[in-house]
Amino acid sequence: MTLFEDLKWRGLIKDVAGDESDLQKILDGSPFTFYWGTDPTANSLHIGHYSSLCTAKRLSNAGHHAILLCGGATGRIGDPRPTAEREIIDIDVLNKNILGIHKQIDSFFNGNAELVDNYSWMKGYEFLDFLRDIGKYINVNYMLDKDIIRRRLDTGITFAEFSYMLLQGYDFLHLYEEKNCIMQVEGSDQWGNITTGIDLIRKKLDKQAYAFTMPLILDSTGKKFGKSEGNALWLDKEKTSAYEIYQYLINTDDSKVLEYLKVFTFLPKEQIEAIYEEHLAAMEKRIAQKALAYEIVKDIHGKEEAENAINVSEKLFKGDFKGLSLKDIMTGMKGVPSFKFTEELPIIDFLTVNKVTSSKREARDFIKSNAISINGDIISDETKIISKNDAIEGKAIIIRRGKKKYFIAEL
Repeated sequence: MTLFEDLKWRGLIKDVAGDESDLQKILDGSPFTFYWGTDPTANSLHIGHYSSLCTAKRLSNAGHHAILLCGGATGRIGDPRPTAEREIIDIDVLNKNILGIHKQIDSFFNGNAELVDNYSWMKGYEFLDFLRDIGKYINVNYMLDKDIIRRRLDTGITFAEFSYMLLQGYDFLHLYEEKNCIMQVEGSDQWGNITTGIDLIRKKLDKQAYAFTMPLILDSTGKKFGKSEGNALWLDKEKTSAYEIYQYLINTDDSKVLEYLKVFTFLPKEQIEAIYEEHLAAMEKRIAQKALAYEIVKDIHGKEEAENAINVSEKLFKGDFKGLSLKDIMTGMKGVPSFKFTEELPIIDFLTVNKVTSSKREARDFIKSNAISINGDIISDETKIISKNDAIEGKAIIIRRGKKKYFIAEL
C-alpha cells in the first residue's frame, strides 16, 4: 500500500489544495519537505495534537523531511477561536511552553524532524515592510470570507486576531523560499490559514504549493480532544500519566475504536482489520480498545510505560495494590470517596466512624464474610488496629468493601 493509499484508508485526508491526483503523485514520489505547526498555548501538547502529529510522522517515516513549527510569533497573537478572543500569554510563559513542546516533538520523531520557531524570522520584520510585502497581496474581502472570521463578525474580532492568517500565510511563504517546503499538513480547522499561504506563494513567487488537512478527531460525545473542551489528555506524563491515557482509551466507545486505531496507531491495515474482527467476535473483552491504548501509550511514552500501564490497570481491577506506587493507585482511584484519618482506631470503629459501614454490626458482618480488605489484604481479625503504619508510603490507606466499593483514608 502506498503512502497516499494508506492515508486515504485511515481517513486522514479531508481538504486538498489542488487536485487529489497531484497530491497522490507528490506523496508517493521523491522525498520533499513539508511542515506542521502549532502555537505554544501550553507547555505540553495533548492528544488532539497527536492525531495530526501521527500523520506528520507517517510522512516522515516514508522518507519526507518534516519541519515542525512552534509559533513563538503567532502564539503572541493567538489563532482566532470560533466564540471569543484568546487570552494573551505572558512572553516568559510562551518561551517555556516552546521549550516543552519542542522537547516532546523531538522525542516523538526520534530526532528526525527539523524544529523551528516563527519568531526567529518575524522578530526583525518591520510592520510597514510586512504590510508592503505581504498585506498588499491579500484582499480584505478574501479574509472576511474565511469561515472562522465570518463566525466572529457578529461578536467582534480584534485587528490582531484578524491579522493572524497573514502571519501563518507568511510562515508558509518563508519556509517555501528558505527551505523548499512545498506542503503544509494540518487539522481541518486551519484550512483558511493554509490557503492564505498557498495564495501568497502563488502571487509573490508564481509557484505552486500543496496542502491537505486531516479531519478533526472527536470523542464519542462529539467534542474535540483539546484543553478548551475540558477533556485534554496531555502528552506530558507529569500532567497526564501514562496510566490515565491508557485507562481513558481502554474505555473508548465501540463506535469509535476502529477510527482511532486507524488514526492514532502505526499498525498496518491487515493487523488493524484482524484486531477489529477479533473484537467484534467478543466485544466484552475490549480487544480493540486494549490494542489502541497500548499502542498509543507505547508511541508517546515508550514500551516500558505502556506495559506498566497495563500492569497497573489489571492490578487495580483485581484490587491488588502490591508493587504499585501510591501515585499510580491514586490516579486509578480518582473519584473514589475519601476521608481524613488522624488517629489509631480498631477496625470496627475505623469502618463505622468513617461511614464505610453503617453500623458496628454491619462492620462485623462484612469482616466475617471476608468482604473488607485494607490495601488489598483481606481483614479477618476484628481486633486489628488501623494506624498510620498501614498507610501506603505513609500517606493513604485503601479500603475495599465488598467487590467494588472503595474508600481512601488520607493521613
